[in-house]
Amino acid sequence: MRDDVKIALVTGASRGIGRSIATKLVEHGYFVVGTATTQAGADEIGESLGDAGAGRQLDVQDDASVGALFTGLRDAPGMPLVLVNNAGITRDNLMLRMSVDEWTTVVDTNLNGLFRVTKPVLRGMLRARWGRIVNVSSVVARMGSPGQSNYVASKSAVEGFTRSLAQEVASRGITINAVAPGFVATDMTAELTEAQIQQMLSRVPLGRMGSAEDIAEAVAFLVSDKAGYITGETIHVNGGLYMA
Repeated sequence: MRDDVKIALVTGASRGIGRSIATKLVEHGYFVVGTATTQAGADEIGESLGDAGAGRQLDVQDDASVGALFTGLRDAPGMPLVLVNNAGITRDNLMLRMSVDEWTTVVDTNLNGLFRVTKPVLRGMLRARWGRIVNVSSVVARMGSPGQSNYVASKSAVEGFTRSLAQEVASRGITINAVAPGFVATDMTAELTEAQIQQMLSRVPLGRMGSAEDIAEAVAFLVSDKAGYITGETIHVNGGLYMA
């Protein structure tokens, strides 16, 4: 790997949006380390990225797992100057039926996990006086969504975290932004019925689902030098479902 190639870390890169982001950043010349919760998923990421990337196992809920990841990165290929926090989960339920575990697991993964992964990369970015962090949020952080109070709370907090951290590190050439996908075709939406899909599409002015590629393009722009004057923002990629 050339010394001038920037290293990007993409969490939750084994499928869907994360996989597309990892592939897109490779196309833009980054060496990408993608993470998955299982070793099998990490191996698959490494195979798909080839010589331009690597797969690593990571549980963002586990401090020891996060520590092991960064210990390994310091040895090879090096600490990332680009971070995409994409790892996230849902545990949907109405509030009256939601268990403590359903609440805490989602918040610990989607919000606390983001803190665990972001903090270790900042020192290297501060030394380099350059860095890019993109946090993947969701359109429901602004719109709300019944049965998803845990998920919506975590993603709303992610956007607040983004704005606050952006102000802390902007003077060192580090930008922090969020991307909020709307109704995107993924493994999760593939499980919806045709009637459910059509109901959602009736609310989208562009009249179609987004693709993982649409989200990846937005992320690739935000981590580039062309986006160097954008920080603390949430970029909505939702076909007009929500207009800020």
